[in-house]
Parts: sequence; structure tokens; C-alpha cells
Amino acid sequence: MNKPLNLFAITLISIFAVYLYVLGENKTIEIIKSEYLFILGLIVISFVFLYFKFKLKDYEIVDFNQNSKPSLQSTILFFLIFQIVDYISEDGFIGMISQWFMYWVMGVIALLLMETINYYKNYKLLQRVK
Repeated sequence: MNKPLNLFAITLISIFAVYLYVLGENKTIEIIKSEYLFILGLIVISFVFLYFKFKLKDYEIVDFNQNSKPSLQSTILFFLIFQIVDYISEDGFIGMISQWFMYWVMGVIALLLMETINYYKNYKLLQRVK
């Protein structure tokens, strides 16, 4: 899980750099505020993830998500398709890049949700063994 977290951290910094350069500080803050429900959901999922991670810290974790990880190529292709749709439907470049933060939050939510489900399955497996 380290590589995706590093990638998400670098992309978040890049998104904010582009936002501040192209849109300015006020519009950047407005975009972040408009995604508050997704951010709250991210916080809740993070707490659940951390709960299971600490519960299982002394046990070997089975990776149930082994066959369900998308490739980087398919992720980039998926993102590009959404960028084209956003460019058309959000009235150009500014509307398109204003969606990047929401995509970032949704990506982190998806990653944490997959990992949380994996930890939950490990937790249930441990409960059956005990």
C-alpha cells in the first residue's frame, strides 16, 4: 500500500499546484469546500481502515484483493476518458481541471475501501480460527 499512497500524495500536491497557478487561491478553496461530503466520507473510511489495521497488526494478512487490482494503463485510460467527457460537459479546460480534486478524493476512497474490505475479511477469518 506504500506505492499508491506515495502516488496519491504526489498527485495531490500537483493538483494543488495547478489549481493555485491556474485558478488562484479563492477558487481553489471553493473547490475543496464543495467536496466536503466526500472528504467526510474519506475520514470515516480512514478511521475504519485504521481500526482494522491496528486490530490485525500482529497477524499475517491474506491479500484477498490480489486479482482485483487494476493496472496503471487501465487507470490512466479511464482517467483520460473522464477528462474528455469533463472537457465537453464542463465548458472547457477550467471546468475540466476543477474535477481533478474530486477524482483524487474518489481514488483515495476506492483504495481505502478495497484495503478496508481486505482487512475486514482477514478479521472475520481470524474470528473463525479463534
